[in-house]
Amino acid sequence: MLDVAVIGAGAVGCALARELSYEQLNVAVFEAEPDVGCGTSKANSGIVHAGFDAAPGSLMARLNVAGAALMPQLCRDLDIPYEQNGSLVLAFDRADIPRLEELASRGCSNGVEGLEVIGQERLRRLEPHVSPEAVAALWAPTAGIVDPFMLCVAQAELAADNGVWFHLSEPVGQVHRLNAQDEVSSQEAAALSQGARWCVATARGAYYCRCVAAAAGLFSADLYNPWVPQEQRLSITPRRGSYYLLDISAEPAPCHTLFQLPGPKGKGVLVAPTVHGNTLVGPTAVDVDDPEATCTSAAELAAIAQLAHQSFPKLDLKATITSFAGLRAHEAGHEFVVREVAPGYVHAAGIESPGLTASPAIALMMKELLGNQLHYIANRQSGRTRKGPVKTRELSVEQLALLVESDPAYGEIICRCEQISAGEILDACSRSIPVTTTDGVKRRVRAGMGRCQGGFCLPRVIELVAQAALLPQEAIGKNSSEAPWITGPVKEGL
Repeated sequence: MLDVAVIGAGAVGCALARELSYEQLNVAVFEAEPDVGCGTSKANSGIVHAGFDAAPGSLMARLNVAGAALMPQLCRDLDIPYEQNGSLVLAFDRADIPRLEELASRGCSNGVEGLEVIGQERLRRLEPHVSPEAVAALWAPTAGIVDPFMLCVAQAELAADNGVWFHLSEPVGQVHRLNAQDEVSSQEAAALSQGARWCVATARGAYYCRCVAAAAGLFSADLYNPWVPQEQRLSITPRRGSYYLLDISAEPAPCHTLFQLPGPKGKGVLVAPTVHGNTLVGPTAVDVDDPEATCTSAAELAAIAQLAHQSFPKLDLKATITSFAGLRAHEAGHEFVVREVAPGYVHAAGIESPGLTASPAIALMMKELLGNQLHYIANRQSGRTRKGPVKTRELSVEQLALLVESDPAYGEIICRCEQISAGEILDACSRSIPVTTTDGVKRRVRAGMGRCQGGFCLPRVIELVAQAALLPQEAIGKNSSEAPWITGPVKEGL
């Protein structure tokens, strides 16, 4: 029997799994996709927002600022890249300067430190290639950037190392409450006698647990609404955001995250560096009906290009190496919903931007709510830090020689664009969260993330994933085994 069943392995679900792993609890995470961080968390800007945009007094504002404060130390503990590069909100008309001042005032009310409205001269010193049409900006020095996928992976690995079970490719179909007053099966009666109060049903079976914590992203309303009155039900709309990703060689590149004044659908198109040295441009904000509509369109990308050049005229979109789209879970009231809908059933819903930033704080809030039904006893055996894979491209010649001597796989460069070795790929695949897709490798160690997007290294990456997972190559897909790269052998028997 489980103490807690966590539904969803995005940024919030993985953060909660990590927090719960510090206690003496039996915890399992259920995720529909074959890897963690494959929903909203995957196609994310990776911005650690300072917290000036959300309405003062809102839960979104409180958790944004709290999460941003937690992020630097968390990333150090997880051994993942984080950079406090600061952000600039640009105004192109002097009539808009009061709006910048309003954002600064809002941020101060939210507890954001260091906010300043600056003029053109200071703006040019901070960002030399910014548009000459920008007349002023809101400078937020506490903003940062992080790798959104590795934030999920690293927390999941730490949680799994501490004993949390991850049930990947196992979507939850139903959650129901056990009641001793109802007619129950012998299995349910046995679970009730052991303290279970909930049942989480998947295609693989029923899991009985004391508590359930749902962080189901775009599908959160399906699990939330049956447990609340009609007037409290949520309306979650998939909001698509498309992006350009530029090569690390693209010049000039921004030093800070550049926003334009926010509009009704969010913070607008940004131009920002990534922690890996690329330039990210986007997103759009297009409401769609299909929660899996992650296609890009020429029209959306053209709209991004026009707005991005307004902020950064010398942006070289010819250096684009890929474009992609993600969906965020927009809640009609544009507010985070984190609450206990029934004793032992806690939800996080409507977690759109700044959800990634807020995720560590959301996890702490959910853990506190679960504590209404659980008695926490610290797990003194649990680890609090994680060591990431070796990055051979960052080693000295002497260090690399010693590493290759101990393991020759680190001497075989698989991805030439990013200088990723076979040893790094095998290390990523052999950790506590299994990797069975080439996208899983791409996001963990960046093999296939460079200019050729896997055109050179893909066949060898497939071989290494299959080797590590003890699977045939025909079972390895881009992001799912249901769409494998290889359909079968050719020239067999010749």
